[in-house]
Amino acid sequence: MGAPLKKALAKNDEKQTNRPLVLISVMLAMFMGAIEATIVSTAMPAIVGELGGFTLYSWVFSAYLLMNSVTVLIYGKLSDLFGRKPILFVGIFIFLVGSILCGFADSMKMLIIFRLIQGFGAGAVTPIATTIVGDIYTQEERAKIQGYLSSVWGISAVLGPAIGGFLVQYVSWHYVFWINIPLGILSIAGLYFFLNEKVDKRQHKIDYLGAVLLTAAISSLMLILVEGGAHWAWTSFQSLALFTLCAVSLFWFVLQENRAAEPMMPFNIWKERSIFIANLTSLTTGIILIGISSFLPAYVQGVMGKTPIIAGFTLTAMSIGWPIASSLSGRMLITIGYRMTSIIGGGFLIAGSLFFALMTADSGPLWAAAGSFLVGVGMGLTSTAFIVSIQSTVNWQQRGIATASNMFMRNLGNTIGAALLGGILNSRLSNYFSGHAVDGGKKLHVDSANQLLKGKGKNELTLKAREVLQDGLTLSLHTVYYAVLAAAVISLILIMFLPRKSKGSV
Repeated sequence: MGAPLKKALAKNDEKQTNRPLVLISVMLAMFMGAIEATIVSTAMPAIVGELGGFTLYSWVFSAYLLMNSVTVLIYGKLSDLFGRKPILFVGIFIFLVGSILCGFADSMKMLIIFRLIQGFGAGAVTPIATTIVGDIYTQEERAKIQGYLSSVWGISAVLGPAIGGFLVQYVSWHYVFWINIPLGILSIAGLYFFLNEKVDKRQHKIDYLGAVLLTAAISSLMLILVEGGAHWAWTSFQSLALFTLCAVSLFWFVLQENRAAEPMMPFNIWKERSIFIANLTSLTTGIILIGISSFLPAYVQGVMGKTPIIAGFTLTAMSIGWPIASSLSGRMLITIGYRMTSIIGGGFLIAGSLFFALMTADSGPLWAAAGSFLVGVGMGLTSTAFIVSIQSTVNWQQRGIATASNMFMRNLGNTIGAALLGGILNSRLSNYFSGHAVDGGKKLHVDSANQLLKGKGKNELTLKAREVLQDGLTLSLHTVYYAVLAAAVISLILIMFLPRKSKGSV
């Protein structure tokens, strides 16, 4: 297609699409996804305190992230085939249904099932919303606009911990899920009326087998990471069977994608070095993100003894650093390039992770907030640079799946992180409690941590029991934060391998 024809089509699309109103609608969709990520983390101690089941703590995140990780590639590919708008509508609708059901959950198992539904819809929201912006803005505009999008994610996440803490303390945790409903409805309405896209209508072959194989591989891997070392021995039949299923599914998935007419994951985009490195780094930054957002509230409330609102404040600091850095990233990409911008972001990730690795019960919430802020700056710089580079490297026909591949890798990092770090937490707690008896020689178990996170439950504990619980939780969470620091170091090492120049340079 010649350059004059491309310009004519772009001009025609711009006449039909109201870009400012579409951008607002996309921001609402991003807002919904961002507030979900932080508001649930803040409410989790209260949810566990009411529903019980501390051993299932990480599964509330893992279930959501599993379905999000699996479906993000499917939605990305479908949006390339059938257009962004109809696929995004389906995703938002499923997400809202799951949100409503989560609010009515009366047990941890029910909540986990409903989070699966919610995650099934969430896979469409962020990647397609981000791809729409890549479609309607030029390469020069994307650096600035993607910075805005990341800023909206961060600004909306600022409200998440604060609103979550307020609802938990003064209303009910059920409303942390129902707050999504008006946001989703407004986003659908804006996109329906103001986004017009032209898609070639032809017969397509959906790679269903690829989707099934990827689901099997990720699901089996997550089960191993959550249960291995805690409820199953690493050499048990269950662990070995799941390892085998994961390996076979991944191998078959690669074969399937190489022979599929329209593969769910076209591997040719991974041959671009900038995309390959950006996606690998997003995997490790996903582990960092979930390690902090999922377990920091438990540390602030359980170890430091602070309220849910204070715990929310410490997460809010990350969401303040994120939009500030995203706005700066848009300008830095033009002046110093995406590689140097990403390197600086990697340095901030390490600095923030060090704060958590060195944190103690006496450090106070301000120390935790400072670490969150630094990690937020690192995430804002790297995520914006990665998306702009990736979208500038591919054409429209692959922009949806290319954007989704980066989101998938971060979500996969979230999934692996939630499962792996949750398994580390449970395993360390179990080992600590088995070696430390409380009053009368009584041994605590992992679910005993429910009482430490439940406001009135603390008063029912003896001084010795509370001391053992807090020490065990402190030791276990420190192990989690050492893992987060390791992920930050790996992220910076990977970033150093980014090419100095690429087709995606701005």
